[in-house]
Amino acid sequence: MSKPIIGITMGDPASIGPEIALKAALNPHIYEICKPLLVGDMGVFEHIARSLGMDIKLHAVDRVADALFQYGTVDIFDLNNTNLEKVTFGEISAEAGKASFEAVTKVIDLALKGQVQATVTGPINKKSINEAGHHFAGHTEIYAHYTGTKKYAMLLVEDNLKVIHVSTHVSLRQACDLVKKERIIEVVELLQNGLISLGEKNLKIGIAGLNPHAGDSGLFGTEDDEEILPAVEQARAMGYDVDGPVPADTLFSKAATGHYGGIVAMYHDQGHIPFKLTGFKWNAEKKQMDSVKGVNITMGLPIIRTSVDHGTAFEIAGKGVASPDAMILAIESAVQLTQNKS
Repeated sequence: MSKPIIGITMGDPASIGPEIALKAALNPHIYEICKPLLVGDMGVFEHIARSLGMDIKLHAVDRVADALFQYGTVDIFDLNNTNLEKVTFGEISAEAGKASFEAVTKVIDLALKGQVQATVTGPINKKSINEAGHHFAGHTEIYAHYTGTKKYAMLLVEDNLKVIHVSTHVSLRQACDLVKKERIIEVVELLQNGLISLGEKNLKIGIAGLNPHAGDSGLFGTEDDEEILPAVEQARAMGYDVDGPVPADTLFSKAATGHYGGIVAMYHDQGHIPFKLTGFKWNAEKKQMDSVKGVNITMGLPIIRTSVDHGTAFEIAGKGVASPDAMILAIESAVQLTQNKS
């Protein structure tokens, strides 16, 4: 099989996004599995490479066909859309928001046209994007809007933990209201499709309860009995191997051992906190992350999108200490998904 072309966005230019994209492109393994194409502003990448003393050759293109895809030379799909005088490492700005948003919409366009086989996104700052006039809660919502997708969900992947979410970027109060039977069944279907695409053999799915002790027969809330349990029963009738509602404080410990192939979390933090405990390694002595692992995959889209599952890390932007681990994993996952795409 020919190597897939993977479009990789720079993320917020004031963040670690351009740095980890370049560091990933310096890894020869990436060129063994795919043809990476960084999407963003050439000036931003030049500035990062220069300020961090990276020994790297950059090649600007305005057509995918002009990319070289040769290790040692990093191809940049140059959007020429950033005024560096208006961007400062670690600071929110409309200029940075505009540049990062346009990189995302461009890579979506390239994927919809079939010019890249998958997309990988660097971290963005939601406030910067909103200050630029683009009112989206995050990458997932941008992709759904520009691909016309109605049914989608966020899937997090790191080792044994594969977690999909019923809701993500909403308030906790709203998240409780979004725990509905139909949505749970929908994300079960998306999760199983994702597990199969990732080559996972264990298709047993654990479904988290919403309330403490999964409601304890209505003592601590009724959503588990009225919405989650009926969803579990219907999913079983549809042929899915599902278990639940399982109290979240026991579900994730079982999932981490491989008992479940994937799990359904009811809201953002319920899934993200245990996931990041697994993949994020904080060095207390150095006061920085030694390693940041974890991949974010948007399920339900007509195109492939994976992403690092960490933020902009403004506090270390421009210092050269950002780990590219999650970016490399996101690229590897994107390649794997291209191989299993029907």
